[in-house]
Amino acid sequence: MTPPLPALVLGGSGYVAGELLRLLAAHPVFRVAAVLSDSRPGEPIAASFGHLASAYPEQRFCSLAEAEQLLAREPAVAIFCAAPHGAAASLIDGLLAHAEAAHGPAPVRPGRATRVVDISADYRFRDAATYEHIYRHAHGAPERLAAFTCAVPEHLAASPTAHVAHPGCFATATLLASVPLLARGLIEPELFVAAITGSTGSGRKPVEGTHHPLRHSDLYTYNALAHRHTPEIVACAQAATGVTARFAFVPHSGPFARGIHATVQARLRTPCDSAQVLATLRDFYAGARFVQVREAAPRIKEIATSNYAQLCAVSDGDSVAVMCTVDNLNKGAAGGAVQWMNRLQGLDETAGLTAPAPGWT
Repeated sequence: MTPPLPALVLGGSGYVAGELLRLLAAHPVFRVAAVLSDSRPGEPIAASFGHLASAYPEQRFCSLAEAEQLLAREPAVAIFCAAPHGAAASLIDGLLAHAEAAHGPAPVRPGRATRVVDISADYRFRDAATYEHIYRHAHGAPERLAAFTCAVPEHLAASPTAHVAHPGCFATATLLASVPLLARGLIEPELFVAAITGSTGSGRKPVEGTHHPLRHSDLYTYNALAHRHTPEIVACAQAATGVTARFAFVPHSGPFARGIHATVQARLRTPCDSAQVLATLRDFYAGARFVQVREAAPRIKEIATSNYAQLCAVSDGDSVAVMCTVDNLNKGAAGGAVQWMNRLQGLDETAGLTAPAPGWT
């Protein structure tokens, strides 16, 4: 049996961290050794996540000093960062410095070592200038950017770096739908995306856009054609396909808590019917355990809380629409991060992630 591997969760009191803790509680190898929360050090984890009380009945959020001690003591730690963008970069940099001082840098080749999967936006771009242009503040550790690769797991067989930045939930859904068609040259490189997300995508702190009485039974757009994740989608699509495409992205706030439904439309380069598009998707994702290509329209309830994605496509001969559903907290964040960490640590990428959706959320 594979011996346990300690896991450290950063930004531990948010929704993504809560989902990480839920997944890690059932993981066959990763063992939650510490959960860092700057705002709640010393408080019980169960006080923030009542649904996780049975998994973490006594464990408390740790301080930064305790996290540093863990990294100095243990030669291999799986670090999952769910800290906010702007704070994650310097936090990760400092913790990796402690680990490297004690044990040396992690090798690129997969295997047990101290590795990071960052779920924030801080390591998604290859250069600090791009990040600073989008987020309007200086990057916290520009010298670390070269140690991270940003990609959806299904679009990169192996990371060329020791650490990974997981794309955001909107990006995950959009890229799963669009990369196969761009890679196979089926479509013109101008795509139109309409994606609806659940309220948990906005984080734990209540704001007007996520306040339930305002969001319930409503549907509305925000940051249309100006969402900050659009450059990330463009960059990841280019890295995966070699094609520089334009994405006209219109996000929507949906009246549900979990899930994303994305519709991606584009003009076909050569006429083909729906069956041919579906065959292209099935062939592209033939080895992808978590991507399901189907003829029926994908539904959020069939993937909510799981690490699975559903894809469907239709064509009228001139244009194509690809629909994708993912869970924003799981496949679009925590689950995708665990999938990457499994790979980085030399484990089967499906470890701890194969539970199906409950169906009646």
